Amino acid sequence: MVSKHKAEIAVIGGSGLYRIDELKDKREIRVKTPFGNPSDAIITGKISGIPVAFLPRHGRKHTILPGEIPQRANMWALKSLGVSTIISASAVGSLKAGLVPTHFVFPDQFVDETKGRVSTFFCGGAVGHVPMAHPFCGAVSAMLCAEARKLGIRSHRGGTYVCMEGPAFSTKAESLYHRRMGYDIIGMTVATEAKLAREAGFHYAPVSLVTDYDCWKEGEEVDQEKVSGTLHKNIENIRRLLVKAIPLAVSLKCHAHCPDFTKTSLLTARENIPSSVYKRLSLILG
Repeated sequence: MVSKHKAEIAVIGGSGLYRIDELKDKREIRVKTPFGNPSDAIITGKISGIPVAFLPRHGRKHTILPGEIPQRANMWALKSLGVSTIISASAVGSLKAGLVPTHFVFPDQFVDETKGRVSTFFCGGAVGHVPMAHPFCGAVSAMLCAEARKLGIRSHRGGTYVCMEGPAFSTKAESLYHRRMGYDIIGMTVATEAKLAREAGFHYAPVSLVTDYDCWKEGEEVDQEKVSGTLHKNIENIRRLLVKAIPLAVSLKCHAHCPDFTKTSLLTARENIPSSVYKRLSLILG
């Protein structure tokens, strides 16, 4: 069921992101989905007249582990609101000396090292394979990076995000291995989100907020206190960026045609999909 509430742009991130003075007509809505409850109630409002939705990825009380995030429910809920573009903000560890805590990174690739997470809508008798060669919306990423630089935020365009399972941080051997592989940043959420966002037809772009050096750098080993402290410094910058970027995201021209991938990815004929499965996926399939 499509919600009567509408939003064009969604932001997935920490619970503090929607505490923006420029967010007007703020309200809280709860969306029921065929995949269970989303991470939390969705905060909707308008920035510069643009309808926007904020979804706290781990819940507003941060009670959901990375591997427990109800990603399918989150994507379905945002789709039901009419969202077309998702800006995803998350904390990451740096695997390169030049990616300094408090910097922003706008990656263009990811490697998925998660284990056992549900990362597809296609199951239960509906088989589909979406292309993922370029997993993020380049138009949205480029705009976000350009606007961040205009605001004086140290920002880096491109790079590979390696998505680990967590919730524990890396061992030193893992961190050094990831550096040898040439990866740039490490986190626990983007790969699963990106796969489901692609299947659901969103323009999806991550903003990676560097909080630490993972544990490869001597004397800079990561711990939760350090991550939290740096993340709080980043929050004001990401809020500033969202205020500038959300009105621009509506009119962007995407040359990759992100919403069209699902149309050509379903292999199972309509008459061969169980009716209950098709009903559950109808919003996603269009």
